[in-house]
Amino acid sequence: MAKNRFRFGSNWKQFIKSLDEERIMEAERSLIEWTGIDDFSGLSFLDIGSGSGLFSLAARRLGATVHSFDYDVDSVECTSYLKKRFFKGDPDWTVEQGDVLDEEYLSKYEEHDIVYSWGVLHHTGNMYKALENTGHKVKNGGRLFIAIYNDQGLQSEFWKKEKKLFNQLPYVLKLFVSIAYFIILWTVKIIVDFVRVKPFDHWKRYKKERGMSRWHDTVDWVGGYPFEVAKPEEIFSFYKNRGFVLEKMSTLGVGHGCNQYVFRKCNIPDNTEGQ
Repeated sequence: MAKNRFRFGSNWKQFIKSLDEERIMEAERSLIEWTGIDDFSGLSFLDIGSGSGLFSLAARRLGATVHSFDYDVDSVECTSYLKKRFFKGDPDWTVEQGDVLDEEYLSKYEEHDIVYSWGVLHHTGNMYKALENTGHKVKNGGRLFIAIYNDQGLQSEFWKKEKKLFNQLPYVLKLFVSIAYFIILWTVKIIVDFVRVKPFDHWKRYKKERGMSRWHDTVDWVGGYPFEVAKPEEIFSFYKNRGFVLEKMSTLGVGHGCNQYVFRKCNIPDNTEGQ
């Protein structure tokens, strides 16, 4: 598995070179919009798979006490860099290397008011264990904000094989495949926008959705392995059986990418069923 694993942090190291105030503010807006909380003061925020560190930074700027960890060493370096750049020496933001599948490691963390794991748990190699472990870190009454790849059936099977093969390619071919897919993807979107009489609508809106980068998200999609998917009803059922209530959701229908969910943790039943 390790030799096929995509180097997520290497991609994020390139992304943070373009990080600016506008991107940070869009990340803050996304957290406020999805959680329904405009001031995180007094709240604890656990960022599982912090990646670039952008959303840990956003949560800290909103006032939360932040704990960030990631499996990928380069991602840990990215998050550490942002902490040093914006909150040097701050005791209310910790950054570590850790594995969401490692229950012994997770036991050091208390339950948090907000647990955030956007586009991460499907890359662990054991998504349902990762979902389980993540849920355990949410306080009763707290919120869980996750994003999980949409199950597209046969298309998802194709992408799983593509991603595994991609990570076995030499760097030059990886770059070629990434550029080719970026051109194809955005050409299709631009054509659709013109048909809708909304020229370049997707292109204009992309940065404003989460403060992220078209190019680096494309590379992440093409190479992101391990790779698992789930239908929205599967995620809903999984957390419902564990005492969570769905507060907000955005799904893609038949499209590829991530479905987004915000759950609130209520009293957990004695017995859990299903995956």
